[in-house]
Amino acid sequence: MVLITLIGRRNAKEGSRFYFMGSLSECKECKMKGVCFNLDEGALYEVTELRDKIHDCEVHDEGVQVVVVEKRPQMLTVPVKVALEGSTITYEPPKCDQLGCDNRRNCHPVGLKAGSKIRINSLEGDVTCPAGQRLVLAKVG
Repeated sequence: MVLITLIGRRNAKEGSRFYFMGSLSECKECKMKGVCFNLDEGALYEVTELRDKIHDCEVHDEGVQVVVVEKRPQMLTVPVKVALEGSTITYEPPKCDQLGCDNRRNCHPVGLKAGSKIRINSLEGDVTCPAGQRLVLAKVG
């Protein structure tokens, strides 16, 4: 799905990707906040087109630029018991204290918070978990 939003001019480059981390308290009085914060919190987006329109901004010193973005899938480990392609699940990070684990990035992805609703697009295979949990790598979006 293609969306129009605003991002800081320094980050406004075709092909750049970013995680939308939610609204900022500094922006609650801004008339443009509906355009800036129309994305899904925790989701990964890619800038696919730059528009010519630039607006002043209290947060971004060079202003914000109108851009077209597309939501991109993320990789995530999910428990085998909820791993069903096409289903929507509530994300709960695995309870794990293995900080050096090779799977950590997929078990605790940037931007995704516990309780977030996510859709499983496809299953990519079993994950070997050193803590013994039964996990599957899924493409979500």
